[in-house]
Amino acid sequence: MPRRELHTALFFPGHGVQRVGMASTWVDRFPRTSARFLDEMDAILGFNLSRIISDGPNSHLNRTENAQPAIMAVSVLILRIFEDEFGFDTGSRVDVTLGHSLGEFSALVAAGYLKFADALRLVRRRAEVMAQCTRRAVEQSGETHGMVALICEPDHIESLLRTVHEFLGLGTSSLDDTSHASPPIQRVMVANINSPNQIVLSGSIERIRTLLVQLRQFGGHDPRAVRLKSDSPFHSPVMSPAADYMKTAVEGVDITFPAIVPCISNVSALPFRSKEDLKNLLSRQCTDTVRWWDSIRYLHQERGVRRWIGIGPGKVGRNLVGKEVGRVDIKGGGVWAVCNPREMEDTMVGLEQTESEVRAV
Repeated sequence: MPRRELHTALFFPGHGVQRVGMASTWVDRFPRTSARFLDEMDAILGFNLSRIISDGPNSHLNRTENAQPAIMAVSVLILRIFEDEFGFDTGSRVDVTLGHSLGEFSALVAAGYLKFADALRLVRRRAEVMAQCTRRAVEQSGETHGMVALICEPDHIESLLRTVHEFLGLGTSSLDDTSHASPPIQRVMVANINSPNQIVLSGSIERIRTLLVQLRQFGGHDPRAVRLKSDSPFHSPVMSPAADYMKTAVEGVDITFPAIVPCISNVSALPFRSKEDLKNLLSRQCTDTVRWWDSIRYLHQERGVRRWIGIGPGKVGRNLVGKEVGRVDIKGGGVWAVCNPREMEDTMVGLEQTESEVRAV
C-alpha cells in the first residue's frame, strides 16, 4: 500500500487511566485474541495480573506496580486486536508513534523498537522501583507526595512556566523583591507540559501548595489546581533510583533500530535517533519533564501530522492531542479515539474510505 498524503500519528495514554474491567469489552467481543494475549501477559510477569485487571479490587489495581503494566498491556492488547481482527497494518497506515509518559512504552512496542515481553518486564520492575521511591520519600520527609495539574489561559502558559521555575530556583528571577524573602521551593518539579494551558507539578503536595500561594500572591498568576490520581511524584528527582534501574536494564534488552516507524521521545520531543539515544532518553524519562505539547507541535508543524489515532483504555482523544491541532479541515483528519470495539470498527471504516479517496486523486 502506498504512503498516504494524510500523515498519521498513533498515540497511547499514560498512568491514571486504569480501571477495573478495562479489558472486559475486548475479552467479550474478541475472546480468542484477548485470552491468548492475557495468558501471554500473565506468563511473562509470572503472576495473574489479568485477574486484577478484571476483578480488582481498585486498591490492588491502583498500585503503581500493577497499574502501569496493566495500562501498557491493555493498550497493546487493543492494538493487537486492531491488527489481528481488523487487518490494521501499523507499518503502512502510521507515520509516527508517541505515548504520554508510561504510554511511551506502548508506542515503542507499536513502532517495533521493543518486544512486548521486554517492555512489559521493564515497566513492571520500573514501577516497583517507583513505588519504593515514593514510600522512601514519604518516610524521609513526612510529607504527602503526588501530582497537581495547573490550568491557565493559553496565552499565559509561557509566563506561568517562567514564574514557576523562578520560585523553584530553576530560572533567573524577574520577580519583585517581596518574593525574595522566601528561599527556593525544594522537592517540586514541573513533571509535564501537556498543552497550551496545562502543566503538571510533581513532588511534595505541601510544597506544591506553598508554590500555589506564592504564584497567587507574588507571581501574578491564579491557575486552577487539580490534584491528579497519583500518590507518586513521577518525573521528579525522587524517581532517580528508577532512572538508575533503567540505565542498567535497557542494556540487557534487544532494541530494534531503525524500527517500523519513528517514535517520539517524551524528553526530547523529537524522534529517537539511535539505540544509544533511546536507552539514554528512556532512562531520563523517569525524572525529566514530559514535553508532550512540544511533541504535538513538532508533529503538527514539522511532520505534517493531521490524523491522530489514540489507542488505549480510558477516554483517549482530544484531551491528549489538543483542540488546536485536533481540529483540521482535511478529510479524515483530526483525533480518532479507539477505546472500545465500536470505535475500532468506525475507525477502520473511516480509514478505508479516506485512503480510497486519496488513492483516487
